[in-house]
Amino acid sequence: MPRRILMTTWGSLGDLHPYIAVGIGLRQRGHEVTIATSEVYRKKIEGEGLGFAPVRPDLGQLLLDRDVVKRALDRKTGTEYLVRQLILPFLAEAYEDLAAAAKDKDLLISHPVAYALPIVAEKLGLPWISIVLSPLALFSTSDPPVFAPAPYLYRLRRLGRWPYTVLYSLFKAQSRAWTTPIHELRRRLGLPRLRAHPLVEANFSPRGVLCWFSRVLAEPQPDWPPRSEITGFAFYDRSESDEQGNPALERFLSDGEPPIVFTLGSGAVWQAGNFYGQSLAAAIRLGRRAVLVVGADPQNQLSGTLPPSVFVAGYAPYSELFSRAAVTVHPGGIGTTAQALRAGRPMLIVPYCHDQPDNASRVARLGAGRILDRSNYDAPSAARELSLLLEDSCYTSRAAEAARRIQAEDGVAAACDAIERIAAGSGTMFKKCENT
Repeated sequence: MPRRILMTTWGSLGDLHPYIAVGIGLRQRGHEVTIATSEVYRKKIEGEGLGFAPVRPDLGQLLLDRDVVKRALDRKTGTEYLVRQLILPFLAEAYEDLAAAAKDKDLLISHPVAYALPIVAEKLGLPWISIVLSPLALFSTSDPPVFAPAPYLYRLRRLGRWPYTVLYSLFKAQSRAWTTPIHELRRRLGLPRLRAHPLVEANFSPRGVLCWFSRVLAEPQPDWPPRSEITGFAFYDRSESDEQGNPALERFLSDGEPPIVFTLGSGAVWQAGNFYGQSLAAAIRLGRRAVLVVGADPQNQLSGTLPPSVFVAGYAPYSELFSRAAVTVHPGGIGTTAQALRAGRPMLIVPYCHDQPDNASRVARLGAGRILDRSNYDAPSAARELSLLLEDSCYTSRAAEAARRIQAEDGVAAACDAIERIAAGSGTMFKKCENT
């Protein structure tokens, strides 16, 4: 039975692309799909034949402020700043936008920081599904993550689960103060006060929690939310202007040995600092060809004449580029990590914040890559780490094994199957009257 589905997401391309991938899959099965997100992504979404609904705040406007980007990417305080200063102050506006977009829908699909959507679902009486993009968001004590503000706490895992039970309790107690906008909005809407933590337990749908990542990164845990299901990575990385490809990049890739690819994804690229200059120097030090994916920020342009062994691109589809690399260097965002794992090439991860240190740790434990702290990233240290990745065949073989497993998955089909199954089980009993 065809459904009218509203999906919402917010963040970088790593947050957007899986929703487009699954949205296309659902549309091909006959469902009507609308993606609600920042206005800056309208053209990309509508270009794929999906409906679009704008939701505040608009990420495109926030990216214009370098101080905002810098604070959002701070390893110690970035997550708190993101939630308390960039998302929750716009909760009422996001609720208005999502409520308007959801009025004629049958099913809602959320995002880890779309805190307004569960409120919309409850107020309108609509079934909803929550999405998890990376293992960090599941708050597991049996598979504890690496916390960006304090990565050294990962050593506590040798003591068992109890240290993380304590840490999560401390986090929930501290972050209660963050959630005032959620309680205030619910009060104004006449909804009961939440007993569960609004940013943790209440953000997981009782209908189902779909994990859009691979079992290569994490296996199901006994303390995950009820009805959690791993469906695999949902891949998509088309550019709005890549229909003709990049002939110059294609010639470069075909004219020599596989290059080292340096990229900062679509988020950290706006706070690159010396990353590209030091990466160029590292490639020259190693005598290796390199591709630098520098994004649209003019501050990332490299001065002087570049050697013919180096190619600079504003954007390149990772699905096409990474598989032709010798090594990829990136910050560990979940979207970039997924593409790098599928490509089957070793990687050097230079994490900034949020889930990146945890994703990096999981890749390192697979034996498919190494980690270099962002504060220590310079040409000598990068060259040293890259030499190890290039010379030790164990990294290549383990990366290839991870790729084999991921390539055997069909994350889009599995996600669509799960969504249809949950939708079919929802029925009409969750719908409230039109005047509710």
